[in-house]
Amino acid sequence: MKTEFISDIPESGEMYLETILLLERDHKAVRQVDIARALDFKRPTVHIAVKKLAEQNLVNIDDNAKISLTPQGRAVAESVYERHKIFTRFLIHLGVDELTAEMDACRIEHYVSEKTFQHIKAYCEDFLCDKKD
Repeated sequence: MKTEFISDIPESGEMYLETILLLERDHKAVRQVDIARALDFKRPTVHIAVKKLAEQNLVNIDDNAKISLTPQGRAVAESVYERHKIFTRFLIHLGVDELTAEMDACRIEHYVSEKTFQHIKAYCEDFLCDKKD
């Protein structure tokens, strides 16, 4: 069950937005094939999802099929990515190995309430010095 975090965007939409954000950082242009590779999804699946994100004004698709985040889409993606980084650091701090922490953070980031997230974030900021991405 989703909480007050981003209740109108499903988990899959958040995942796509976060992936586009990370791909934008690595590439100048993001295309559906890049997203499909990153998520290990088939291109028709990605096409449908990106089209829905465009209809929600979360991404733009230009005439050359390049995908970019809108300001609203970027805000959502950055929020999801911040959650991912915080939860990963927190789990590693608890003794979880890095790979497991990454995978679990990817799941947790979509479902934890904003209140709980803010408490974990404050803990990490107060007590954890290694602020890795």
